[in-house]
Amino acid sequence: MNEQDNQKLHIARRHFFQECGVGIGKIALASLLTDAFATQSAQADGVKGANPLAARKPHFAPKAKRVIHLFMAGAPSQLDLFDYKPELTKLEGKPIPPSVIKGQRYAFIRSDAAVLGPRFPFAKHGQSGAELSEMLPHLAEVVDDICILKSMKTDQFNHAPAQILMNTGFAQPGRPSIGSWVTYGLGAETNDLPAFVVMSTGAGISGGAANWSGGFLPTIYSGVRLRNQGDAILDVNRPAGVDAKLQRDTIDLVGEFNRREMAREGDPEIAARIAAYEMSYRLQTSAPELMDLKSESKATLEMYGADPDKPSFARACLLARRLIERGVRFVNIYHEGWDAHSDVAGNLRSNCAATDRASAALVKDLKQRGLLDDTLVVWGGEFGRTPMGETNAGLGRSQGRDHHPQAFTMWLAGGGMKRGLSYGGTDDLGFNVTDNPVPIHDLQATILHLLGLDHERLTYRYAGRDFRLTDVEGKVIKELLA
Repeated sequence: MNEQDNQKLHIARRHFFQECGVGIGKIALASLLTDAFATQSAQADGVKGANPLAARKPHFAPKAKRVIHLFMAGAPSQLDLFDYKPELTKLEGKPIPPSVIKGQRYAFIRSDAAVLGPRFPFAKHGQSGAELSEMLPHLAEVVDDICILKSMKTDQFNHAPAQILMNTGFAQPGRPSIGSWVTYGLGAETNDLPAFVVMSTGAGISGGAANWSGGFLPTIYSGVRLRNQGDAILDVNRPAGVDAKLQRDTIDLVGEFNRREMAREGDPEIAARIAAYEMSYRLQTSAPELMDLKSESKATLEMYGADPDKPSFARACLLARRLIERGVRFVNIYHEGWDAHSDVAGNLRSNCAATDRASAALVKDLKQRGLLDDTLVVWGGEFGRTPMGETNAGLGRSQGRDHHPQAFTMWLAGGGMKRGLSYGGTDDLGFNVTDNPVPIHDLQATILHLLGLDHERLTYRYAGRDFRLTDVEGKVIKELLA
């Protein structure tokens, strides 16, 4: 076969979809265009057209409509906050028994490292009698409104893969985050703000943007990061010398070019680009109003411990409440800095001072506003900390704890979770889960279930197979459901 014959046989994919004689291509393209974005006239009239973020019905009646995930990046020490183990105090300074370690290796400590007892006193609180460290006095006030999971476990030992697994169900970058899956499954409840919002109040997140990426889902389902102070999004404000009409005309012109390109290419990413321009335009009005916390009462600001003009975890929590009030579906707040390889006590004092009051205030605030029943709050990190202490003179470390994937603690509130429940348990040293283990995929399946989504049915076809958040694992933990 000569080169000329090869050229005749070569039919571009886009040519097939556009020009197929039986009409398949044009039908598919028309459907894609319809589903990709609402028409400009419909938007102008306030009519909700078919678009990728249109609100969709869940698989079954949900308990929760939205999620606020308070991600404590770096891994808080469950043994000093939630999982009281007096046996550790008795054994402090002695090597942990070999029968417990069973040949396991650690990144920064020897397997025979000495036991480190809890750094703070614990006490029972509320009608539930849940035991909490003195580092969590504010959480103690709402302990009967939360569900404490003491039997979390993961198979990832390092921060980045463990964070990505917690958020995407897979330890390597490239999969959609849970916020993206929820937005893909349920759509948005607002046209004025992103459906999936991300904030960060720490020094940085090991897993980076992979934690809130849309992965192989269309880009429109990725999380949108809002800054914690100043302009919510850089360059969202109208440039000097550009009035509203000129900007609207410019966006319309760019949108027309993009629609022509989409008609030629049939690429749904172009629809995401069009939607991004429109969202940016609307954010010029909605974002400044959202970020203006001076409209909040003095009592509310004091409850959170938030200064309207200063970035903080407290300010982010208050913004999260304002976001879900305005129809945002999923909010992530990353507070990084819990990686206590040295001076675990000092680390906890600092981080609990920054987060405890606001975390509890969020639960209180949602409850008093009637929002807690259908808003799920999730608190926790990517794994736990070892019962053994970490001391390394060469690295300047002492009285710290290493990474511990075998057992850690998280808590959840609202959104159909049982209240005042402490679920699961660990052995006397807090090393291994002994009762009701909760793998990451089970937690993810349960969160989706509370939102009315069947984790086995929420799938996306990619690279020849159907993917889902929980991959081939996961089961709903029915004992946690109210």
